Amino acid sequence: MKKLFTFALMVALFSCAPKTASVGETKGNNSFVLATWVTAPKEFNKQQWEEKLDYYKSIGLTEVLVHANAEMLEQIIPLADVRNLKIHAWMWTLNRPNDSVANKHPEWYAVNRQGKNSLEFRAYVDYYQWLSPFHPEAREYIKNNVRRLTKVKGLASIHLDYVRYVDVILGADLQPLYGLVQDHEMPEYDYGYHPLAREGFKAIFDKDPLDMAHPELSTEWRQYRLNAVSTLVNELVEIAHENGHKMTAAVFPFPEMSRQMVRQAWNDWNLDAAYPMLYQNFYRENINWIGFATEQGVRDVDFPINAGLFIPAFDNANDLEKAIRLAKEKGASGVSIFTADDMSKEMQATIKKMSAEYGVGAKVAK
Repeated sequence: MKKLFTFALMVALFSCAPKTASVGETKGNNSFVLATWVTAPKEFNKQQWEEKLDYYKSIGLTEVLVHANAEMLEQIIPLADVRNLKIHAWMWTLNRPNDSVANKHPEWYAVNRQGKNSLEFRAYVDYYQWLSPFHPEAREYIKNNVRRLTKVKGLASIHLDYVRYVDVILGADLQPLYGLVQDHEMPEYDYGYHPLAREGFKAIFDKDPLDMAHPELSTEWRQYRLNAVSTLVNELVEIAHENGHKMTAAVFPFPEMSRQMVRQAWNDWNLDAAYPMLYQNFYRENINWIGFATEQGVRDVDFPINAGLFIPAFDNANDLEKAIRLAKEKGASGVSIFTADDMSKEMQATIKKMSAEYGVGAKVAK
């Protein structure tokens, strides 16, 4: 059965369907988005959520991307509805730390160039426990996670995150935290070498990637791995759309950069919107880089882009305002901040100012 799947997947990986026109039709037609990511506590507390949502509303936010299970989302959505706030289901996709179901299936996990399983060798941090997009049962498990979320009524979208491989190259400012100088692709951080991946690749090219002197330099091998994630995402999009839901995703800054750093070709995805994480401090870049990165994404896709901003990366409220304005000027349909709970009073005032200036329901200039 796995060999049959490998052959079917192998064909799909080299024939990724282009984005459908219907996805791109909404680009530039939506109101400007002011959103935040937030992780829900384990237990639902109505009063705490009412206070949190009141705070988000008071500073002018329009949407909240919540990392929570379906049951909790069903309790949060009615509270958000009366405050005119949209709720997205933020779902960790391929990275599944301490997943009690996946942990029983070590064969589901991604494998690096050294042959180490992501469940056993956790690159960088302990919570990096990545499933392989090449394993049919892992793919089906992820699809079932989406199917559960489609049962939740009133979601603005199902929002995918960690839908990529382990970072083969970290941002320049993150490397020293792990004592690394990543001036080349190190084998322990180069993932996608699951036995099923190698088997499928060999069936096409008559070679095992591990037999190559430098598999990291093979454009075919890189594209093959990119396509494994892209086909998975587009299958998840189909599930969402068939059940009347939109699908969005948090992604790396712009497609060319994300291909190189995390094997993520999000311009091949049929999303309803993308939220590129433009965390300039990770890459030792200035605020102007946010505008540059936004523009690259807008040029590469035909769906809306909401620029992700990292609050600790800003020294003051003026810098935050500059970033929001740059993102909008370069074509972003909104911004999402990580996270509104960490903002100073001055930054809260800036978000409120931007909300008033752009107006709830303000159209994005084309």
